[in-house]
Amino acid sequence: MRVHICAVGRLRAGPEKDLIDDYLTRFDRTGRGLSLGPARVVEVEDKKGGGMAAEAALLERAIPDGALICVLDERGKVEKSTEFANRIENWRDAGRGDLAFVIGGADGIDPSLRARADHALSFGKMVWPHMLVRVMLSEQLYRATSILSGGPYHRA
Repeated sequence: MRVHICAVGRLRAGPEKDLIDDYLTRFDRTGRGLSLGPARVVEVEDKKGGGMAAEAALLERAIPDGALICVLDERGKVEKSTEFANRIENWRDAGRGDLAFVIGGADGIDPSLRARADHALSFGKMVWPHMLVRVMLSEQLYRATSILSGGPYHRA
């Protein structure tokens, strides 16, 4: 199952990008034997300032046809890492070819795109900068493959 992180905004070179690249490389390496990956980041940018609706249109184009959609949203479900890993495993086992994680801009995700999502995930009640959400998601994806493969990275 291919993984797509569809996000609003461009991430410049720096520590966040380095972390994302490292975790996604680990995810690809560990996930390969689990039929998970590769993972890629697709960035969109609303240069015309059209707000959430314009961002949603750009994100819709970035999501592969038929992909399972998981939005990162403060109203979503808070899950333990093991629950997240099991959810990904179940999606894979259901035969889904593509999984798109959607990260909105500063104002969040347009309600129309949120309503289309198969799942909404939250990293807690606090609001996180969307660039840090990318890092946290990348780390949790790697952690999920480590959990599913029985690797030592995750300590419950």
